Amino acid sequence: MMILDLPRSHIILIILWLAYFTIHSILASVSFKEFVACKLPGLIPAYRLIFNILASILLLPPLYLIARYPGEMVWQWSGGWQYLSYFFAAAAMAGFFWTLRYYDSSEFLGTRQIKDNRTEILGQEQLQLSPMHRYVRHPWYALALVMLWTRDMHEALLISAILITLYLFLGSYLEERKLIASHGDQYSQYRQRVAGLIPLPWRVLSKHDAAELMRSREKK
Repeated sequence: MMILDLPRSHIILIILWLAYFTIHSILASVSFKEFVACKLPGLIPAYRLIFNILASILLLPPLYLIARYPGEMVWQWSGGWQYLSYFFAAAAMAGFFWTLRYYDSSEFLGTRQIKDNRTEILGQEQLQLSPMHRYVRHPWYALALVMLWTRDMHEALLISAILITLYLFLGSYLEERKLIASHGDQYSQYRQRVAGLIPLPWRVLSKHDAAELMRSREKK
């Protein structure tokens, strides 16, 4: 189906998602943060928090369109497949909350940067490796894909799922450029040994190797 053949609400939905991804990428980029640091240096300690707030607010328009104009059902899980989809979605949600214990939530939200009055551009987060990081480099993205693709799909959700999936792959690439800039060889070595978003049996980090990688950080 050509894009121009889609209902107007779906075309607007595509535009809103593309706008969201563009704005999100710009705001997350080091170059834009450097620009803000040059023009408004006093804003830098609150940058992460402001970024998170804006990212959440800008999600509202596309989410509204999905709920208001879902379109026709494309596929719906049934029978045993329905229970299996529920299981994987619940497991992904549980995995997400489980990995939270391995992150500094105040650092992630941006409140610690305000408290410590941090003005660095790249940030000083230490490389964190939860158990899931032994299997994929971006466990939250991977879990988000599981939760997304285990849903019943109407047209608006399917369009959104495709666009979000593409952006998560692109976003993981852009994020890794910053991680390499922040953590150097340590992250480069980790990147060579572990898969990105889809687990691969031949690219899994053992507990011993993960511990060695973390110790290499502590020695620096």
